[in-house]
Amino acid sequence: MKIGIGLPNPVPNTPGSVLIGWAKRAEERGFSCLATLDRIAFPSYESLIALSAAAAVTERIGLLTNILLAPIRGAILLAKEAASVDQLSGGRLTLGLGVGGRPDDFALVEAEFSSRGKVFDRQLEQLHAAWAGEAPEGTDKPVGPTPANGRSVPVLIGGMSDQAVERTVRWGEGWTAGGAAAAQVGPFAERVRQAWKDAGKQGQPRIVALSYFGLGDTERQSADYLRHYYGYTGGFAEQIAQGAPRTPGAIRSTLTRFEDAGVDELVFDPTVADVHQVDLLADIVLG
Repeated sequence: MKIGIGLPNPVPNTPGSVLIGWAKRAEERGFSCLATLDRIAFPSYESLIALSAAAAVTERIGLLTNILLAPIRGAILLAKEAASVDQLSGGRLTLGLGVGGRPDDFALVEAEFSSRGKVFDRQLEQLHAAWAGEAPEGTDKPVGPTPANGRSVPVLIGGMSDQAVERTVRWGEGWTAGGAAAAQVGPFAERVRQAWKDAGKQGQPRIVALSYFGLGDTERQSADYLRHYYGYTGGFAEQIAQGAPRTPGAIRSTLTRFEDAGVDELVFDPTVADVHQVDLLADIVLG
């Protein structure tokens, strides 16, 4: 199982220098990817811009949106932005995409929350058409650039619904579980694999999952951030805040659970924006 690490792009008041230093150190320590979380109604760095900054100071490490809220964005501009990051990074971008679940993110950009599933389905068509060089409706001009592989930016689909399985099989190279627990991830990943096989697709879908973490003397700071980020969920925010692994033993147990669940890549997402967290985590999971 590969081990990635999130950028601290959603952690409020993260200096740009910390995000840049984090990206450099993550590559030096050998993590598989740098990943972002995505919000509008939160004091966070925009995902693709944060990954662009990370791409500029790294050479090999993968770049992942985990996940990007597609329906709050225009599909054609998103296609252009994603292909641009992919080309400029040498083909390192993977787009984890989902419908989103927080109405305030939609309200701020005047997007319809109730129709986000239908919008997302249409967007997936538009994204892949644009990457294939087809001109969008209303024009005879393709938008470009072409993704680095000449076909499409690799896409992972987020969500735990029948529609998420269908979208993964039709449009994705795999599925991302977001912050779901390992006990949920394993059975759903099997659903995705079976649907993939039933559709006659080659190989296996890529399965990605996420776990928050905070190491060292940061427990209160780490928990406060998660309470803030998930405040809209009410009492569930406290469960998330208390459930994040914060000791070497808890980190190792988390690794084992997700590996047993059949995950191909586990991303540890930070709750504290201190570059030292990269080394603390790497010492446990990478040696």
